[in-house]
Amino acid sequence: MSLADCSHGCQYNVHRSVAEGCECRPVRTFFDFRYRIMSENLTGKWPPLFSATNLWSLSKVKVMSFLMGLTLMFIVMASYLLMWDKEGFLFTASPEQFRPVVILGRPLATAAPDVSPNGVLDMKPLVHIIDSKLEYTLRTPPELEDVFEADSHLFSRIPRHFLPSIKSPCWWERFSGDLNSDPYRKNHFRLSSKSFKTVYEHLKSSFQQHLLPRDGSLFRLRCLPFFYIIGQPKCGTTDLFHRLLLHPDIKFNTMKEPHWWTRKRFGYIRFKDGFRENFSVEDYLDLFDLEAHKIQESLSGNSGDHHALQLITGEASASTMWDNQAWSYLHSADEEAEPPFLTQDFIHAIQPDARIIIMLRDPVERLYSDYLYFKVANKSAEDFHLKVLESIHLFQSCLTMRSLRSCVYNTSLSNAMPVRLHLGMYVVFILDWLTVFHQDQILVLRLEDYAANLKTTIKTVFDFLSVGPLSEQAEAALTKRPMLNRRRAADRNLGPMLPTTRNLLREFHQPFNRKLASALHNKAFFWTSSP
Repeated sequence: MSLADCSHGCQYNVHRSVAEGCECRPVRTFFDFRYRIMSENLTGKWPPLFSATNLWSLSKVKVMSFLMGLTLMFIVMASYLLMWDKEGFLFTASPEQFRPVVILGRPLATAAPDVSPNGVLDMKPLVHIIDSKLEYTLRTPPELEDVFEADSHLFSRIPRHFLPSIKSPCWWERFSGDLNSDPYRKNHFRLSSKSFKTVYEHLKSSFQQHLLPRDGSLFRLRCLPFFYIIGQPKCGTTDLFHRLLLHPDIKFNTMKEPHWWTRKRFGYIRFKDGFRENFSVEDYLDLFDLEAHKIQESLSGNSGDHHALQLITGEASASTMWDNQAWSYLHSADEEAEPPFLTQDFIHAIQPDARIIIMLRDPVERLYSDYLYFKVANKSAEDFHLKVLESIHLFQSCLTMRSLRSCVYNTSLSNAMPVRLHLGMYVVFILDWLTVFHQDQILVLRLEDYAANLKTTIKTVFDFLSVGPLSEQAEAALTKRPMLNRRRAADRNLGPMLPTTRNLLREFHQPFNRKLASALHNKAFFWTSSP
């Protein structure tokens, strides 16, 4: 339809895109002055819209209706203009209202969520969409050659095979540095981490004595972690990690959460701070030199402790399971696409026999704990409720345009959501890890079981890592250790989330939990019971 065709009787639908054109319909509103009180046989030209004659011909009621409508239109337009500048509405929104947002580089054109007459958000349409999109074809991992090419330096520093007599993934690396210089002086972990500084002087002073001369060259023993605790945040990973270190076969870790695989090797510490400087693979390997030195002493026969050959260590970066945002920053042109590589592609290419431990928690409770931990000020159950509503709406908006995996991994959406709702969609991440690692290499635990029966759960982990049983004394020390990372006292005073919020989140996560319980063949991961 041309613009001329729309010159009479054209009503624009403000909820539609301009690209859809205009639609001619006889819609009667108080803004349409063609429907005035006039004689039916009047066929002459219409007088000017706001002439005195016309205004006097309208009743006082219609004049007031027009003025009120004009005022309301002005307020709505002003509110939207303020909203687009992220200043907020002129009025305070109720918990069931959502503000339009722009993500993914363009506005998301979606209908508002369905709200029942009593003001409760109707989740059924969204749950139906999630159910339908959960049945997708699993990702095909990239070819190994492509993974090698994506980070050639990484694979040039780590061999394809490790020493067969050692349980840990270790190898001999030729040392080509200056013996008179500090081998750790440029290590970025030393420069930025207090935990690495505590062992730095010891490593520096004993470095040369751990160099092995062979065929006119010097070699140092390098090792990688034997296991990775990969997630999720606020699910007890810190407590689990430090309890594992009480086992005599699991020792010598310098740092619990290096976040190297997901962020620092790309030059990011916190994405909001922008690019800093790449932490090299050499920086990462230095973190495990304490273990390497102990194993080397056993290999050389100097210590007489052949048990050291069975020593293992691990790291527990809670971002490893889910965080692949670096690819969006490195390949901004492909921001709307799914990540071309995932973290597990690189770990598997280097360590196909690695052991993976995942600790999960009821995603409803995890999200509230995450909110309390990372939000600094103005925390409340009511504020959490509003942020949950907004995050659900953002995710629903994305699903109308994209695949489920695309929305879960999308960096723009992740940055836009005020609470990290997507981190509780566990099944998407776990299924992707299972595309490269065998299910026997991945142990998935529940925080609820860990807290209720610590002794049994820890034994399960020890069996998974193939380490021997603890002595009675060591076991007593391990089980009596107080839990780490409990909720802060100030946060405990805030109380639980609102029952309305809990019900809303439980309904949202239900399809994901059901799929997870099916994938793991364990109904406990459905989390049907409320606290």
